[in-house]
Amino acid sequence: MADLARVEDRMSFLYFERCIVNQVDNAITVTDEEGTIRVPSAALSVLMLGPGTTVSHKAMCTIGESGATVIWVGERGVCMYAFGSPLTHSSLLLQRQAALVSNVRSRLAVAREMYQMRFPGEDVSGLTMQQLRGREGARVRRVYKKLSEEAGVEWSRRSYDAEAFEDGTPINQALSAANVCLYGLAHAAIVALGCSPGLGFVHVGHERSFVYDVADLYKAEVSIPAAFKTVAAGVEDVGSRARRAVRDAVYDLGIMKRMTRDIKALLGEGDGPTPLAVDDAGDNHVGLWDERCGEVPAGKLYAEDGDGATEEGGA
Repeated sequence: MADLARVEDRMSFLYFERCIVNQVDNAITVTDEEGTIRVPSAALSVLMLGPGTTVSHKAMCTIGESGATVIWVGERGVCMYAFGSPLTHSSLLLQRQAALVSNVRSRLAVAREMYQMRFPGEDVSGLTMQQLRGREGARVRRVYKKLSEEAGVEWSRRSYDAEAFEDGTPINQALSAANVCLYGLAHAAIVALGCSPGLGFVHVGHERSFVYDVADLYKAEVSIPAAFKTVAAGVEDVGSRARRAVRDAVYDLGIMKRMTRDIKALLGEGDGPTPLAVDDAGDNHVGLWDERCGEVPAGKLYAEDGDGATEEGGA
């Protein structure tokens, strides 16, 4: 199989609705009443399929082999109903994530590191989670206020109903559409690295808790400014225009590269708070767990002789 493009080197996302998605050669095709376009799935991070979309089995096979993430979303991409995971072979980061989230001290260390990323130049190492939530709430309020004044868009509070998109104010509609795009990108980066979307450090209790953790690191740079910029330019078709604004911001700010780097650092690969102690033996590495030494080689036959000694044989 040919080497796949790394997640940080891929395009961000594409959203389609009321169309037919198929496969031709090594590309997927998208056909609607206006014609057919080809999409290089190997260079795609997220494919968002909206209402009225039909996708063929061949197309899903091609997308799956390319390692792209597919998410099925509601009208204007606001609700995520289901997703398809890409091929991931290594469980190293997943094991590290599970270990970190299962210990109160290490979980708190990672959560503090996430908040530290939002408060550069400040020391939050001694703050409790309650204090961190308070600081973050104040920060987000300042972001909303600043962008509201700069864009000339009236702002009162974040209020939305995922099942009634049109009932929200234009700015809340734009924020909903923009945030879902960011969630999709965070989800794609997480599963592409072999991590679990459900094992969050700040968020808890939801199948996408870690997705919300990661997305929150970039909202003040990406989805919130994109939403205010969209509404400042007009209130027509804010969902579609907000998605395009997020797409541009993701490219301009190199968000996919940063997400990949930040997730690895937070989970201990690189300069994170809890460095990995185990070398990555490669994507196709498979071992057998051992309670004494951690891991023994797989692909061998282990049997005991009459004295209880272990013998190894060929697989």
